[in-house]
Amino acid sequence: MIKGNLINFKWRQLILSLGCLLLFIACNNSYPNPGVQPLKVATDPTFIPFEIQTASSYLEGFDIDLIKAIAKVAGFAVQFESLPFDGMISTLQAKKVDAAISGITITAERLKTIAFSRPYFKAGLAIAVREDNQNIKDFNSLKGKKIAVQIGSTGADFAKTIPNAKISTFNSGPEFFQDLLNGNVDAVVSDAFATLYALKNGKLKGIRVVADLLTQEYYGIATPKDSPHLDAINKAIATLLANGTYKQIYQKWFNTEPPQLPDSWHGAWGIGHGALGISQ
Repeated sequence: MIKGNLINFKWRQLILSLGCLLLFIACNNSYPNPGVQPLKVATDPTFIPFEIQTASSYLEGFDIDLIKAIAKVAGFAVQFESLPFDGMISTLQAKKVDAAISGITITAERLKTIAFSRPYFKAGLAIAVREDNQNIKDFNSLKGKKIAVQIGSTGADFAKTIPNAKISTFNSGPEFFQDLLNGNVDAVVSDAFATLYALKNGKLKGIRVVADLLTQEYYGIATPKDSPHLDAINKAIATLLANGTYKQIYQKWFNTEPPQLPDSWHGAWGIGHGALGISQ
């Protein structure tokens, strides 16, 4: 009798464990239609607050909320795949994922090899310096300075235009902010929203953002060329903008009114004229 109870107890433990595993998968992936083939969506969970991986490996952030809302409207199933940012373009080109959302700036150069949805976010590059630094105020004052950027980002591309700058590349924001605090670099060039969020919520003391933005551009959801999903993604974004869902997500993460967005990347500022992207 005791042996039978022990076996039943072990089976209950196994069922409970499987149930917890399925719940974890459901939290990190969106399956509005169980019969639909999952859309593999790459993201880099280090780009806070657009992508955040919690201590329990749960994904959250502005981009995560948005793609889940898009999936709900379009009837997609979403399967997230965490990738380092500098590997996303090549992964899309190889069609190993169906889409990528990770604060990816729409640029003329990127449009040569991948496709983009209509813009879903208006952003810009910012300069971050130590609070006691009064010499760096704008682009011109970055000349000859030590600049930290994220590897593979368009912020890194922008830094290359700074005359005589000594550029250090890092995999994520926490790394280059720490290098700035340590005095190893003079400034960080990165996305304005991500930088401000990090300073507000990341307990980074002794860093401030220079007032004027360096650039203005837009993020898009990236897909391989000739993606069969792009039209549905664009229609879903339009629906979310029209029904107020986009505004709710934007206010949740940034506590302010969202700006107007162009209907397509053709209408985005600078696209097609060699404009440099900003953050990622």
